[in-house]
Amino acid sequence: MKKNSKIYVAGHKGMVGSAIHRYLEQEGYENIVVRTRSELDLLNSQAVDAFFEEEEPEFVFLAAAKVGGIHANSTYPAEFIFQNLSIQCNIIDASYRAGVEKLLFLGSSCIYPKLCPQPIQEESLLSGYLEPTNEAYAIAKIAGIKMCQSYRQQHGCNFISAMPTNLFGMNDNFHPENSHVVAALIRRFHEAKLAGSKEITIWGTGKPKREFLYVDDLAEACVFLMKHYNESSHINVGTGLEISIREFAEVIREVVDVDVKLIFDHSKPDGMPRKVMDVSRINQMGWKAETSLKSGLKKVYDWYCQVHI
Repeated sequence: MKKNSKIYVAGHKGMVGSAIHRYLEQEGYENIVVRTRSELDLLNSQAVDAFFEEEEPEFVFLAAAKVGGIHANSTYPAEFIFQNLSIQCNIIDASYRAGVEKLLFLGSSCIYPKLCPQPIQEESLLSGYLEPTNEAYAIAKIAGIKMCQSYRQQHGCNFISAMPTNLFGMNDNFHPENSHVVAALIRRFHEAKLAGSKEITIWGTGKPKREFLYVDDLAEACVFLMKHYNESSHINVGTGLEISIREFAEVIREVVDVDVKLIFDHSKPDGMPRKVMDVSRINQMGWKAETSLKSGLKKVYDWYCQVHI
């Protein structure tokens, strides 16, 4: 991938896509193609075909997706499976027919079974039952991996897949109900600070352990993989470090600088009890996440205050 290669970033307005777009610009890539949702409906296969025929991108970062937290996944499973399958099918097939040189498909760590061995290795895919709260989204993402592998097997396409862990960063969705845990907690701690609240309630027991990756680190990893990874198997991207939801909430409380008591609502679902990625494969290739959890959260909170106040 050269500095003047034509690169299409699908989903450039989202958290992941915008980070990839930012990083490419910072690195001097000068021929980046993007379309907003109003300019190109990725659910419309004819529109996607026309776009690829017109632009003929050489490299594609497939970061477009319908995403959300436990509440959104549980409430809108039909939308999650239909929209993600449609976006993936349209872009991957159009990339094949347009002769795209290489495509990177972005999935999610939720593709793995709920109770698989930890840290989660790439080989654990399809080895057990999925977490029910995000099954529709996970199945769509698994289909994306298998689609890339199938087009590679049948047509020789250099389509690769990366599976990032839980992400946070600028341009995240801070919706009060449909956001992921990081954005949801940042918003709630900030609102508690403004309101002078004495406590906030958090879903679940606080005991599940999670791994969190700053999205700008993921963007760097995606470009690294586009340059250096050419295998059929998907590859994990994360920090390899885990923290309990309770401990994580305490870090956000410190970053927001608010004195509130944490109340955990045990009637709400926890999701997977533990989820940390085995990132030895990408680390051995020469990439490692550099941003610490606290410094990344500080950057996101500063951005949130600028944008949402």
